[in-house]
Amino acid sequence: MDLTEIQKKKADFERERGWDRFSPSLIFAHLIEELGEISRHITVDEGYKVVGLGHEAPTKGNLSREFAQVFSLFVQLANHFKIDLEKAVLSELELMRERFPAKEWSEHMSKR
Repeated sequence: MDLTEIQKKKADFERERGWDRFSPSLIFAHLIEELGEISRHITVDEGYKVVGLGHEAPTKGNLSREFAQVFSLFVQLANHFKIDLEKAVLSELELMRERFPAKEWSEHMSKR
């Protein structure tokens, strides 16, 4: 399934439930909340936050579900602003290819 199909399915899902009436600020706030859940997984996984030493283990589902929720909310926000994500991402990748040449970046990253 491509991004255009995903956007259409998500738009239909939103419309069926009346969720297309949520304001962008509410969708964005929810998106940030879900990104925070991913952050909790990462900071615990990397040992920055230690479970039992002032921090609790992430409690909400598995990490792939968190990514799916973030993606879903991101698509909902894009739909609100009528952004064709597939077109936007492909355009951005082309700009990035020009801005960040693979050879130079590959050499730079190999020195790290």
